[in-house]
Amino acid sequence: MTTYDYLIIGHGIAGATLAYELRRRGRTVLILDTYQPDSASNVAAGLMNPVAGKRFALAWRADEFLTAAGTFYRELEAAFGQQFFFETPILKLFSSVAEQNTMLARSADHPWQDFVEELAPNLPVAAGVRQDFGGVRIRRGGFVAVRELLDALAAEGTKQGWLQRETFDWNQLVVGSAGATYAGTIQARRVVCCEGAAAVHNPYFRWLPLTPNQGEVIDVQCSDLADTQVLNKGAYVVPLGAGNFRVGATYRWPPFALGITEAARAELTQRLANMTDQPFVVLAQRAGVRPAVRDRKPLLGMHPANPVMSILNGFGSKGVMLAPLLARHFADVLEEGAELWPEVNILRYRALYVAASQAVDFSS
Repeated sequence: MTTYDYLIIGHGIAGATLAYELRRRGRTVLILDTYQPDSASNVAAGLMNPVAGKRFALAWRADEFLTAAGTFYRELEAAFGQQFFFETPILKLFSSVAEQNTMLARSADHPWQDFVEELAPNLPVAAGVRQDFGGVRIRRGGFVAVRELLDALAAEGTKQGWLQRETFDWNQLVVGSAGATYAGTIQARRVVCCEGAAAVHNPYFRWLPLTPNQGEVIDVQCSDLADTQVLNKGAYVVPLGAGNFRVGATYRWPPFALGITEAARAELTQRLANMTDQPFVVLAQRAGVRPAVRDRKPLLGMHPANPVMSILNGFGSKGVMLAPLLARHFADVLEEGAELWPEVNILRYRALYVAASQAVDFSS
């Protein structure tokens, strides 16, 4: 029997960042993960955008999350000698005069001034970019090469033995008041569930309102499109280098299609055509499923009846921005007894747990 402080299920952006934070604190960790090339973390373009939605709302605790994320990814870059974080302006292109007016009204107020670099009906010309109504350049954003980041961590974890590529079997888990055993060979003080959209099948946490949604992206070649910023107008266009870009993402609620769809390809190519007057060629298309939550806030906390089991999930489309700070916060909770932020605490859904527990005994 091998003993660990933590058994973590899943090596997406949530599990990877939490494991890194716990290992940095000297804790022993084992991650069990089935590699899925089309998982949400592997498909995502890793966009970090402090402004989101049609109403141009400032993201929740944007300054804190962006600061923590930048520090975390720079630390990993230094450790691996590889660039993962690309701090790049985001050019939000307006679709109408009404959008111009909305952003002008918002950008004059603090804390918007911290994120707005330039706003104008006529921005400086950028090669290949359509700017019919102008736009706004948003600073402190950018993107993370998520697949490359997770691959680097996974290679280290496999070599050092703290990551094992295998499918987790809930029937092999035995949970007690002081810890858990798995497959008769692994013992852990705590189990942390970071399996993304697959949490809908988690017997301990399926009472939570996790509502996965499917997203598709395309990779294109567009040699004459400027690659000095991320474009955003109904979709994002992230530069990948050498004239290649990732365009995404669609949103589809259940039932999901099996794999990629022609409808998503048509939608994304049209959205790209709305942003550039240059020809482009679609190189690849992929689909993944995001772990979204009803109130658009992540899910963190210990199981109400058995605190050995805990969850870090529900990051939706903002995983790369949210994960570093929330992993650090959750490590503080697990290790030091810090109080969970109420916005992310799973006990905000206690009524759902009470209803579910009438049919299932979670304590055994």
